[in-house]
Amino acid sequence: MKKSFLIACAVAMLVGFGVAGLTWAQDDEGPSSNLRFVVVRDYNGKPVRNAAVVLHPVNPKGKQSRGGLELKTDNDGRANIDGIPYGPLRVQVLAPGFQTFGEDYKIDKPELEFTVKLKRPGGQYSIYENHDDPKADDKKPQ
Repeated sequence: MKKSFLIACAVAMLVGFGVAGLTWAQDDEGPSSNLRFVVVRDYNGKPVRNAAVVLHPVNPKGKQSRGGLELKTDNDGRANIDGIPYGPLRVQVLAPGFQTFGEDYKIDKPELEFTVKLKRPGGQYSIYENHDDPKADDKKPQ
């Protein structure tokens, strides 16, 4: 039963991501890489479980191609995928309660590991605060 469940999940994932996702599974286009991701909290290094690691191929002009893959981190903050073709790859990591991470990488080795440190959300920008002069608040009439 466990094997049939995994097969059903794999089919659902491929259907959900469309034909563009299928091109990543082909090995006849050249060398491919096994990618390992570790997602941790920036402030204490503890793993972030159930974070979405989204992978998008990037064309030579730097534009994100259609399709992509989404991985979820396990309890140790890890996600793995094998068979990603060499070339530029955009990686985004999303998790509730953290800033979204995004970076482009050059995939050019058979094995690569990425450690992503997610930060807490930053403060909101307000138009009612003076952002030009840090001492402006001290100069307000009382």
